Amino acid sequence: MNETLKPEFRPIRSFVLRQGRLTTAQERILQERGDFYCLDARKPWQSPWDTSRPLMLEIGFGNGEHLAQFAQSHPDWGCLGAEVHGPGVGSLLLRAEAAGLMNLRVLHEDVVPWLRALPDSTLSLIVVQFPDPWPKKRHHKRRIIQADFLALLGRVVRPGGELQLATDWEPYAEQMLALLDAADGWENLAGVGNYGSPPENRIQTRFERRGTALGHQVFDLHFRRRGR
Repeated sequence: MNETLKPEFRPIRSFVLRQGRLTTAQERILQERGDFYCLDARKPWQSPWDTSRPLMLEIGFGNGEHLAQFAQSHPDWGCLGAEVHGPGVGSLLLRAEAAGLMNLRVLHEDVVPWLRALPDSTLSLIVVQFPDPWPKKRHHKRRIIQADFLALLGRVVRPGGELQLATDWEPYAEQMLALLDAADGWENLAGVGNYGSPPENRIQTRFERRGTALGHQVFDLHFRRRGR
């Protein structure tokens, strides 16, 4: 295996695999179209599309509502999604099949080793919506948004590229904002210390609806990668 593609030891993960059962339709689409839509994380990165296309990545796309909508409304973009849960991948592929989406690919793996092997300045947009807040203090180390992860994102996002985050867990929002405002090379588009407005591409997904039903406020963070 290429040395740069060897998964590094990661003792702490930001997710726990609680694989729900696949529906019959999800099993079918994964069998029939999985080879087309799913990226092989073991292979060096090569864009499936014309290299002039901007690329976006949604990390932890859930059931794929937002990613499918983004791909449909941005046919000139290459749209990538990372999700470890099989039913979510199956749900997204069913949406892609129904809409005839050809500008979408999926990484059904832990995204961190793949990002480490990705060339510099590959992506124009990264979206992380409603990541697991790991609310207990002893679990905060499992939160995906950490200083080292932001440094990794900063390497793979091109100058001028953007990072969109959203959460309905206020303490996590505060941590994200503090980390990003302190991170080298990121510019808060709402001004230092401020949360942003929802970006035009963000739609209300199942996770947001669940949070708002519980009375949670949603916090959006929108940052741009400065030139290097």
